[in-house]
Amino acid sequence: MSTLLYRLGKFAFAHPFRVIGAWVLLLAVIGGSLALNTPRMSSEMRISDVPAQDVIDQLATDLPEAAGGQGAIVFEAPEGRNFYDDQQAAAALAEAAMNVYDNDSVVDPAELAASADPQAAAAQAAEQVQQVQQALQAREAGMELEQPLPLVAGTGPQAQPVPGMVIAPDGSVAMLQFQFTEQTFDLPTGTIDDVLEAAEEPTEAADISVLPGGSLQELPEVVGIGEVIGLGVAAVVLFVTLGSLVAAGLPLLTAIVGVGTGVGGAFALAHFYQLNSISLVLGLMLGLAVGIDYALFIVNRQRHLVMRSGLSAHEAAGRAVGTAGSAVFFAGTTVVIALLALLVIGISLLGSMAVIAAATVAIAVLVALTLLPALLGLVGERIVSSKARERYSVNMADENDHKTARRWAGFVTKNRFVVALGVVAITLVAAIPALDMRLGLPSGENYNEGTVQRESYEATADAFGEGSNGPLLVVLSSTGEAPVDQQAVGAVLQDISGNEDVASAAAAGMSEDGRTVIVSVVPEGGPTDPSTETLVHDLRDASQSYADQYGLDLGITGQTAMGIDIAEKMSDVMPIYLAIVLVLSIIVLTLVFRSILVPLKATAGFLLTILATLGVTTAVFQWGWVNQLFGLDSTGPVLALAPILVTGIAYGLAMDYQVFLVSSMRESWVHGHRGTDSVVDGFSHSSRVVVAAAIIMISVFGGFIFNGDPMIKQLGFALAIAIAIDAFLVRMTLVPALMAMFGDRAWRLPRWLDRLLPDLDVEGDKLLQRLGEKQSQQ
Repeated sequence: MSTLLYRLGKFAFAHPFRVIGAWVLLLAVIGGSLALNTPRMSSEMRISDVPAQDVIDQLATDLPEAAGGQGAIVFEAPEGRNFYDDQQAAAALAEAAMNVYDNDSVVDPAELAASADPQAAAAQAAEQVQQVQQALQAREAGMELEQPLPLVAGTGPQAQPVPGMVIAPDGSVAMLQFQFTEQTFDLPTGTIDDVLEAAEEPTEAADISVLPGGSLQELPEVVGIGEVIGLGVAAVVLFVTLGSLVAAGLPLLTAIVGVGTGVGGAFALAHFYQLNSISLVLGLMLGLAVGIDYALFIVNRQRHLVMRSGLSAHEAAGRAVGTAGSAVFFAGTTVVIALLALLVIGISLLGSMAVIAAATVAIAVLVALTLLPALLGLVGERIVSSKARERYSVNMADENDHKTARRWAGFVTKNRFVVALGVVAITLVAAIPALDMRLGLPSGENYNEGTVQRESYEATADAFGEGSNGPLLVVLSSTGEAPVDQQAVGAVLQDISGNEDVASAAAAGMSEDGRTVIVSVVPEGGPTDPSTETLVHDLRDASQSYADQYGLDLGITGQTAMGIDIAEKMSDVMPIYLAIVLVLSIIVLTLVFRSILVPLKATAGFLLTILATLGVTTAVFQWGWVNQLFGLDSTGPVLALAPILVTGIAYGLAMDYQVFLVSSMRESWVHGHRGTDSVVDGFSHSSRVVVAAAIIMISVFGGFIFNGDPMIKQLGFALAIAIAIDAFLVRMTLVPALMAMFGDRAWRLPRWLDRLLPDLDVEGDKLLQRLGEKQSQQ
């Protein structure tokens, strides 16, 4: 492998325009594809094989009109006015609702009910009008309304309730809840904009504010000022590490090309699958982080060879790609394998994320091994200035090299038992909050103040209660071939309404054959409240008794139920995936380091990293500890996808640092250093670039903490914390302490296993040996 990469690096260096031209052409093709037909992104989270999705699939057959996504629009009356007393405003609301229902992609509940049973629908409408009129009369008599009322359009015999539109008890806010004919992502382009414009047109003249619900709102910006600052910090670290603007610019340039190709390619191919916004951001995060780091390792090695060994830039580039490039290839392969292992779980949502992220990392590796040496060919000998060469020859002799790293390694190895116990104690204490971790999907409540998502959520919660932000869609279907018994449906509705966690429950439609009834259930708690999760389980637990007593099957779906099911599914598969990653870690590291103890220590360290990361993430996002430092003003569950995604990504990145750090220790041991000396010597030669790489990754991931989307916030935070813990506590502190404990025994391998294992030559020893023999022959 190292010899092949050496030749590849020299070829790219010698023929830069060919290699650069190929990458430019590829980017042009991707850019042209996006310009001609831009695909859409979605923030919806849906997975198969969970109860909520099973109900959607059932509705798609029994009642297709109700199988689509949910939508909501909040209307705020002008200050000092309310919708009960202002007839003009009330008329505007009714017109807005009718405009929305005129859209072909929106289900009209009145038509749905009338098609199933016209007489029953008319009787129900008349009864509802009468109840509203009685309540309004009581209000005029001085009684306060305790419950929201449906909006009634018209007067006298022509009065009709406006389906889906309710007004808050104080009359200041109204809300229209409706159903699309398809899931939001599958709607024709422009449908949501058309629906919002239809609602805004009649309300604008009445000075009514319109706030779209969560499913109707635009996705937050993918890249903002936080991400730009993160890249700025990475640029500074590159300059300090490499000591040259030219050298520092190369990793940034190659990372951008890698991201443009990987993420752009995923975007261009999104016509064939559902592209979730999290998938795109995940690819962007990883592409930038590993793209910069991998290029840093190779450029740093090339400069090192030029200054220390006096090689030409051409030869140094080839050797850098052959040695550091071999480690880059292995490290990137490890990340890809860890991500693709998510496919074993069998969850399509995770699968698409894993494939996009893995493809982006693979492209980052390819860019580092081809485009980077081509760019180095354009730079030539300028990669190291004459001043840098002079400064190195005067100040960087071996005996004075890496003083800080040697002092730290000396301290750690000297106090290895205390240091090791201290790191283990710190990480385990940090992991304690994870015992209370609750998984879920963020709601509008978790967005920053001042955002449309937060304003819509708070307006709905203040006027109608927290549960109105996440109503449950309950489906009652006949267990036999006959239509449902209306008295049985009424009994079930009464039983559901009696649950202490239910604010209201009302029938919302029926299929034409009368075998399926949909019910809108508004919980007392919000979408992420534990009481709502309890309610969903209570209703599902009662399903069997409803089937036995009333002949009705009960199913629950909707965005809130889907979020609960996704969280439970992720909790179930997390131990399985963690076990897969740990076993994979031991196997892969055994191949690389040809050792038993080193893989076991590395895997145990990674387990400490994950536990501590989940604990800190829980403390900040769920408990609210110091969350204001990260631009947060609310608490909520930990993102359901975070533990499993962070485990896969952090494992791959942790192995990057393990390979670069411990392979240097092994190289020192191979070259004659023994015991603690090999640990200190290897650490001193690799720690500087590992520290720089870790700071760069933390900066890139940390920039996403200030993104507007709470899911992106959590992923950025968790990945930044994982890298900080793993790089500085585990790899830079715990690993040298443990290596010093075991000394030369760390590299022992049973002879039978040594014969079975292939020699991957990650350090490039065989390449250097061949080059040395070739040079001696000359």
